[in-house]
Amino acid sequence: MKKILPLLLAGSLLSGAAHAADLLSVYREALGYDAQFAAARSALDAGREKLPQARSGLLPTIGLGASTTWNDTDSTRRVAGATESSINYNTHGWTVSLTQPLFRWQNWVAYNQAEQAVAVAEAQFAAAKMDIIVRVAQAYFDVLLAQDTLATAQAQKIAIVEQLESAKRNFEVGTSTITDTHEAQAKFDLVVAQEIAATNDLTVKRHAFQSLIGKEPDGLKRLKAGLDLRPPQPADLSKWVEMAESGAVTVQISQASLDIAQKEIERQRAGHYPTLDLVATRGRNAQTYSSTAGSGIDANSSTIGMQLAIPLFAGGAISSKDREAVALKEKALADLDNARRTAALNARQAYLGVTSGLAQVKAYEAALTSSQSVVDSTKLGYEVGVRINLDVLNAQTQLFDTRQKLAKARLDTLAALLKLKAAAGSLGEEDLQAVNTLLE
Repeated sequence: MKKILPLLLAGSLLSGAAHAADLLSVYREALGYDAQFAAARSALDAGREKLPQARSGLLPTIGLGASTTWNDTDSTRRVAGATESSINYNTHGWTVSLTQPLFRWQNWVAYNQAEQAVAVAEAQFAAAKMDIIVRVAQAYFDVLLAQDTLATAQAQKIAIVEQLESAKRNFEVGTSTITDTHEAQAKFDLVVAQEIAATNDLTVKRHAFQSLIGKEPDGLKRLKAGLDLRPPQPADLSKWVEMAESGAVTVQISQASLDIAQKEIERQRAGHYPTLDLVATRGRNAQTYSSTAGSGIDANSSTIGMQLAIPLFAGGAISSKDREAVALKEKALADLDNARRTAALNARQAYLGVTSGLAQVKAYEAALTSSQSVVDSTKLGYEVGVRINLDVLNAQTQLFDTRQKLAKARLDTLAALLKLKAAAGSLGEEDLQAVNTLLE
């Protein structure tokens, strides 16, 4: 049995290993398929357009207008007799106008706000990139754990079947009671139910994984046997908290939003300032020849000048918008404080998740060795008659349960490590590559 179970587990988990996908290849496929990341990419493209839109307020505007009109005038003169006349002619013309803002302070402030808005879009996209790394890794680990759970249930069922057959043989020859058979049968029925649940869970996890890359690979590479996990660097909780309070993406977004809110106060107050524009026009008007009038007219005109506008009173709207902007700045300041506190909390939780996970891995590795020894000694005791069948079944159950918990602890620790990097705002593809090297 000691040789059969490892072979069974390896055969179940490594099926299709020749064409198995690794974590990095899955991540790159997700970049091109995941709808959530595609939406973030489009949002980034849209956010970058804020800057040219704001720049347009600093550049000249040029317009062209043209018109044509048919004129038909009938007139009657009543002086010493009635005289009627009719004038028919066409007028047409065009005008080109140019307006160059010289002093519009609110437009300059809006341009500075647009730069911060682009920074927000960039930070949001960076958050989306870190999020897809975490989601891909979690989905990958979920499938690995579900596969391991199913393989463990199947291996446990084989071990219980062997013990059930042994109990039946011993009962037939009179060396054990029917109770041993019933206990083994109860354990068998229970593990069958666990196998069904594990099969269903694996199907669910595979569908969730498929939603990220659009297909299901032939297999997934699993963690190397006897993997030695390393603690995060630096191994100092306070350092990670400091990095999170300044480098977390949510903090960067909140900081940029605060800068925008502060600029908004300045922009609204600029509504009280005068504006100065350079205005120039060039046009032509023409009137076609009229036989009645006996003439036609062509006129060209050009103008250039300065246009000054001084706002005096706008019904209190500008002052109200100023007060609104001040209140929104206070809100942005509170949001920044909340973002820093939340980032610090996330960093603490992720760091403790890594450190406690490493401790659990060490404990389960020791427990696995002890559980295997318990199974061996219990089976030997059963063979010589000092142990009963239930003792063997319980020892086997403990062994499989410990093996399962060890696999889960390793995967949870790696996921916590990626979440720690994300909480500090430093998670990148190179971190995924480092985890990928831990796969077979």
